[in-house]
Amino acid sequence: MDSATVPPRPWPLRAGAPGPTGSGPSLPFAWLDGAARRRAEAGLTRRTVPRPVDDGLLDLAGNDYLGLLRHPDVVRAAADAAYAWGAGAGGSRLVTGDTELHGELERELADFYGTEAALVFSSGYAANLAMVTALAAPDDGDVPLVVCDRYNHASLIDATRLAKASGARVAVFDHADTGHAAAALEGARDRALVLSDTVFSVDGDLTDVAGLAETARGAGTTALLLDDAHGLGVVGPGGRGALTLAGLRGARDVVVSVTLSKSLGAQGGAVLGPRRVIRHLVETARTFVFDTGLAPAPAGAALAALRVLRTEPERADAVRRRALELSEGLRERGLTVSTPDAAVVSVIAPSRESALAWRSACLEQGVRVGCFRPPSVPDGRSRLRLTARATMDDAAVRRVLDVISTTCPG
Repeated sequence: MDSATVPPRPWPLRAGAPGPTGSGPSLPFAWLDGAARRRAEAGLTRRTVPRPVDDGLLDLAGNDYLGLLRHPDVVRAAADAAYAWGAGAGGSRLVTGDTELHGELERELADFYGTEAALVFSSGYAANLAMVTALAAPDDGDVPLVVCDRYNHASLIDATRLAKASGARVAVFDHADTGHAAAALEGARDRALVLSDTVFSVDGDLTDVAGLAETARGAGTTALLLDDAHGLGVVGPGGRGALTLAGLRGARDVVVSVTLSKSLGAQGGAVLGPRRVIRHLVETARTFVFDTGLAPAPAGAALAALRVLRTEPERADAVRRRALELSEGLRERGLTVSTPDAAVVSVIAPSRESALAWRSACLEQGVRVGCFRPPSVPDGRSRLRLTARATMDDAAVRRVLDVISTTCPG
């Protein structure tokens, strides 16, 4: 055999070192088998399921709320951006990864939301980590207080934990309870931040954004930080988000994050707010400074999708109407269903096991739905999670109602 075909050993083994199976009392990752077994016993096993290009299923599990994921203008813009700029950004945005396309997307997002500026990240998760950790960092001796809704998305919870590790104080308020948030702010000695989703991802309920803003303003030097991931493109006039709906468009004491992977059908995230806030994030947010920039293709796709939404604002009304039809129809069939304020509808299942079986039964009938179980659901109640689409027709709604109601466990 030619020696060139033999792959080199990646590193030299020390004399006497154990082989890959180990010879000591235990392997360093042996504990993972026990952890996996306990998750399986609790019904928490998860696995990825690759899907083909077209599986013929009616999809109510993804987050393509406006039906723009395969819109020809959006797909073409992604392809054009990849041809023009290449497959990736090529580096962090502070080095070589910042393109004219990123700047154009940021200007149009800021204009759409009525903010002074915007900053695009590689994901909505990274955007939330940046927004919270950079703005909750202690400065010049002060100790900021972060007041966080109990049901916030995992990215906001993780960001709050990081802020706490950096020296911030943290208080948690009951879900959507502005009075409890106000009570938590009474302990603020320095600046404070009120942190909340706008539309919550599990049940699709919209928090009292105007009430939270009033609460924050009543506590002095307090800012309101909002995650509008499920609001962009769905709530507010023309899908302009929860800030516009709450009369906070252009507010100087509010910062909002969005994702580009739901209503806009692309990928990435952004933080929008006053120009001084965006400047601070550029200079201090670790998920911006040390992360490769968003690739050109999703940046181009998000920009094109935003322009489609501008010209077709009726898509926002359509998706909310379809969500209500799903909710009301399932309730009429005797199921316990959330009342949606946006595109998400949840249907309570009797147990973790029945939720999994229910999802599988729906899939066999050609309808893909989400399945949320503890610990992903903060209230501990398993459910099916449905996402309405602006492009659903009446026949699709009837089909979903029939499949979910006839496959209900028990």
